[in-house]
Amino acid sequence: MMRHLISAADLSRDDAVLILDTAEEMARVADRPIKKLPALRGRTVVNLFFEDSTRTRISFEAAEKRLSADVINFAAKGSSVSKGESLKDTAQTLEAMGVDAVVIRHGASGAPYRLATSGWIDAAVINAGDGTHQHPTQALLDAFTMRRRLIGPDAGLGQDLGGKRITVVGDVLHSRVARSNVDLLHTLGAEVTLVAPPTLVPVGVENWPCEVSYDLDQVLSKSDAVMMLRVQRERMNAAFFPTEREYARRYGLDGDRMAKMPEHAIVMHPGPMVRGMEITAEVADSQRCTAIEQVANGVHTRMAVLYLLLGGNEPAVTHARSEESK
Repeated sequence: MMRHLISAADLSRDDAVLILDTAEEMARVADRPIKKLPALRGRTVVNLFFEDSTRTRISFEAAEKRLSADVINFAAKGSSVSKGESLKDTAQTLEAMGVDAVVIRHGASGAPYRLATSGWIDAAVINAGDGTHQHPTQALLDAFTMRRRLIGPDAGLGQDLGGKRITVVGDVLHSRVARSNVDLLHTLGAEVTLVAPPTLVPVGVENWPCEVSYDLDQVLSKSDAVMMLRVQRERMNAAFFPTEREYARRYGLDGDRMAKMPEHAIVMHPGPMVRGMEITAEVADSQRCTAIEQVANGVHTRMAVLYLLLGGNEPAVTHARSEESK
């Protein structure tokens, strides 16, 4: 494994499959009465969040604690950052404390890369979302969920997503989840189609390793997974579509549209969901929707990333079995 995890595009096919396979081992640990492993005992991980987050921050914290790491949570609000402290000064403060890894979420695209390559800190850096750029652990947990549902937990070991057809729908322009998924799913051999209003498709998307469609109904019948994206109003500074009702009519997923999907196909959402606009309650609460599974799988996947980046010298399964024998 590499030293840092900054972008899904940095992962090779073998790297990605190794993380997914390790996450499968971590998922088995989660089924035990005692869910902790001693793998990162004595290591210190800081969660450095410059943006509000619930799912991602709690998911990382749960993953770190299950690996027995010492955890420091750093929120920019109410800290020295709100008083004007720079990213460099914050990083050097953490370095002086002797942290082993930094999980960073930042509103500026490129901030995790800057932290990892600046020489300010000698710790592994994991990108937990930067601006509209990347969110690699979200893409990994999404791929893990797809592999489990479409291939199977055991049958999927060592396998990629070759030949699977994934449709990503919604606010692609502002979505780091969409960018990360396109990169990772392409690496894993899947065929990706983006579906969005023309105003929410990024400039230069023709250079991405995916197809683009403006008609959701046209692609549903040949999709193995349909991922709905949240409309990110907090990042919008203009009117990108006429009304919520019009958006829901053209690009929302309801029961009628879900019925056009193949029987085995799944519905995904990175959360939080805006019910009634991008997805109806009928779809969100159906057996085909994996939104809650994705939350659970996020912990397994982030455990795998932390374990591999912070020097798991033996296979994760060795730790799991040794713990079970105690």
